[in-house]
Amino acid sequence: MRAADVLRFTAKALRGYSLRTALMLVAIAIGVAAVVILTSLGEGARRFVIGEFTSLGTHLLIVLPGRSETTGAAPPLLGQTPRDLTIDDALALTRIRTVRRIAPIAVGTAAVSFGRRDRDSIVVGSTSEFLTIRHLEVGQGRFLPPADPRRASPVAVIGAKIRQELFGPKKALGGWVRIGDRRFRVIGVLASEGRSIGIDLEEVVVIPVASALTLFNTASLFRILVEARAREVIPQARRSIIETIQARHEGEDDITVITQDAVLATFDRILRALTLTVAGIAAISLVVAGILIMNVMLVAVSQRTAEIGLLKALGAPAHTITVLFVTEAGVLSLAGALLGFMAGEAGSWIIGRAYPDFPVGSPWWAVVAALTVALVTGLVFSVLPARRAAQLDPVQALSRR
Repeated sequence: MRAADVLRFTAKALRGYSLRTALMLVAIAIGVAAVVILTSLGEGARRFVIGEFTSLGTHLLIVLPGRSETTGAAPPLLGQTPRDLTIDDALALTRIRTVRRIAPIAVGTAAVSFGRRDRDSIVVGSTSEFLTIRHLEVGQGRFLPPADPRRASPVAVIGAKIRQELFGPKKALGGWVRIGDRRFRVIGVLASEGRSIGIDLEEVVVIPVASALTLFNTASLFRILVEARAREVIPQARRSIIETIQARHEGEDDITVITQDAVLATFDRILRALTLTVAGIAAISLVVAGILIMNVMLVAVSQRTAEIGLLKALGAPAHTITVLFVTEAGVLSLAGALLGFMAGEAGSWIIGRAYPDFPVGSPWWAVVAALTVALVTGLVFSVLPARRAAQLDPVQALSRR
């Protein structure tokens, strides 16, 4: 038989048993759609995390007080530091030639009030370099002015939501707010930046780092953000940072330096593994669909014995009978896979519209793998029914035995 004749025969056979065809199409489509949607979610999570860390800045190193060590508990915990990480330590890093700029960070929570309105807010103490390193934008006014980070100053930059809740329709710039037990003059309002690593930047108040240390009654910084001069010098900058702090801390290796690339690489590996895992779990449904195809086609062989007997009586060899049944399964698998792909893409689109900040998108390899597995599964599980049909005796088949 010619290829056109085989396809024509397959189409008539599928139309003749519409309910059976629909059930197998649905089974395959569900499997492919599950793979597409789950891998879309996994890939979306990977892109989201990478985007969040990228928004922190480029060529970034993060210096934390305390040595990262395994303490016997899971996961590795941050050990105690015998010495505080101070503003002077941060200033010492500016003398490293591979470092472009630094931003010491002090973080805490305090009550912020204006008039009779007040609310709790995250208070970040830093310097003017924080704006550049974190790629932030000022919507109104200006950011913290360049100054000696060791000198406290009663100025503050507030988030857009803080401005709205405390000042309402009133002008915020130039107004005095109370943070904890101290007063600060508002000199700027951050532009709406959404969330970054779980922190809503619209609800943040930024003040000079020395003022924050005084406000929270501490001498130790939360961390130091360091921007290297280029991506290529990040490893060298990391070594220089450790050596510089170690020299200042009397030889104690009591800090942890995290590079942005290392964090991204770790999250990338974890989320790729997660995506592969959920894709494998979803692919099990394709195997189930293949078993369904085999069982349904075995039943079809018993229902179509007269048809098979007639074909063999007309001279159709066993090879042709096998090809007819395998082609029927292949067409079913391909059609179901395409339907599943479209359903999966539609589901991903709906999720993307429901959560616009979540970058949902199926990786190309997942789509190719889902379509390939669906087609191969259908073909493999159709071999047994096809061989059984090919081995039927034409006389017995015509007599429906």
